[in-house]
Amino acid sequence: MTDEREVAATLGLPFTRTIPALPTRALLAPLPMQYARRHLVLPLRDEPDALEVAVADPCALAPLDDLRFVYQRAVRPLVVPAAALREAIARAYDDAARGEDSAAAALRQELDLGSEDLEALAERPDLLDADDEAPVIRLANALLTEAVKAGASDVHVEPYERALAVRFRVDGVLHDVLAPPARLGPVLASRVKIMAGLDVAERRLPQDGRVAVRVGGRDVDVRVSIVPTAFGERVVLRLLDRSSAMLTLDALGLVRSIAARVAPLLARTHGIFLVTGPTGSGKTTTLYAALRRLADGSRNIMTIEDPIEYQLHGIAQMQVHPRIGLGFAAGLRAILRQDPDVILVGEIRDRETADVALQAALTGHLVLATLHTNDAATAVTRLLDMGVEPYLIASSVVAVLAQRLVRRRCEHCVAAGCARCRGTGLRGRTGIHELAVVDDAVRAQIMQRADAAAIRAAAVAGGMVPLRTDGLAKAAAGMTTEAEVVRVTQEDG
Repeated sequence: MTDEREVAATLGLPFTRTIPALPTRALLAPLPMQYARRHLVLPLRDEPDALEVAVADPCALAPLDDLRFVYQRAVRPLVVPAAALREAIARAYDDAARGEDSAAAALRQELDLGSEDLEALAERPDLLDADDEAPVIRLANALLTEAVKAGASDVHVEPYERALAVRFRVDGVLHDVLAPPARLGPVLASRVKIMAGLDVAERRLPQDGRVAVRVGGRDVDVRVSIVPTAFGERVVLRLLDRSSAMLTLDALGLVRSIAARVAPLLARTHGIFLVTGPTGSGKTTTLYAALRRLADGSRNIMTIEDPIEYQLHGIAQMQVHPRIGLGFAAGLRAILRQDPDVILVGEIRDRETADVALQAALTGHLVLATLHTNDAATAVTRLLDMGVEPYLIASSVVAVLAQRLVRRRCEHCVAAGCARCRGTGLRGRTGIHELAVVDDAVRAQIMQRADAAAIRAAAVAGGMVPLRTDGLAKAAAGMTTEAEVVRVTQEDG
């Protein structure tokens, strides 16, 4: 293997066997540790004329281009042996080695809190005993701000025996961002409870709430879940960006052939249209997009949801309250007495709700609902397993749309891996879908109580393009990767 010194000499670049001084935390903040490790690059000094960058392979031009873009500076390479550079990266990202990435550096910079400050804050285990609330308020606000900036859907605060982990879920994948002292957990949990109007003194029972915040001009609803664990209260914040509720069906990744078949289904005056997929697959967003298309002022549109994720203009939305006897079935019966044209059922969970929803679809109402199933065909078998009669399914269900969310190729590096995509090559998400229209062939299979394979075969014969096929077509078009499609559809074979 060619020695790095010889390569540097050939290219006319400076060479050093050791790095005399590590970069500042501020200089490292824009560059994730994962990217630095993968490409063996490390920004060292921001000089007046250029950014000095340690590299092991100066012939690898793509990482240098990425750093020019991220730092908006000219780049001057300094060649360093790979082993020495790996060691320097590990030392420079000492905070990252404890579970921080660029988001954590941004958090610390915004908070202006060092490890000593966090330790001092952790000495106050109960917010109610604190004389100065400012540090924990800044910490909670900074967590939300950085989560929104990172495009996170969830913030996890997880207490363990000797550690506290803070993680963001970005594009469906969890990333470690901060590792504050474990004793900080109760303080942060108390602050979140105050924000959400929960009982600060109650630490033995789960609590749920929500709070609305505004970050960078964007309105974000935060759904709060707190549960007691062996080492303290675990906090999960679900960030609901109201702008996503304004998406149209065309923006959800529906290919033209599926969109053309969905449009007439939504124009029907009766029947039930099901959207299926696992938790976090975008079912509610799809249904909201459908409601926005239907909300032209000529229809009475009502929903029963748990919870109401976004407020929709011109649509009456009802929140279920099981503790007082208002479940999906009871709420749906009440809605039917309000002369609705279109009804959205947040989720069909049991036979009672299924029976009421399907009966409503038979009696002159267009019903939109979700089910938790892996694909379109198993939606039918799920209803059969609930005890719903085959004739009721066959005569009321008009179509089932199954979907998943796959990560997009990063537009800034085209999947090579850059700071903006945390070195993954993937940033943002789009949907992949399969639409099973209940035609005569599918209806016949339902009446015979056929299994999912037979129903799926009939749907494919009627024009359904399977989820994985739709995903692979989008991978071939450069929207995502084959590996990403296989990852989210692996349970479908």
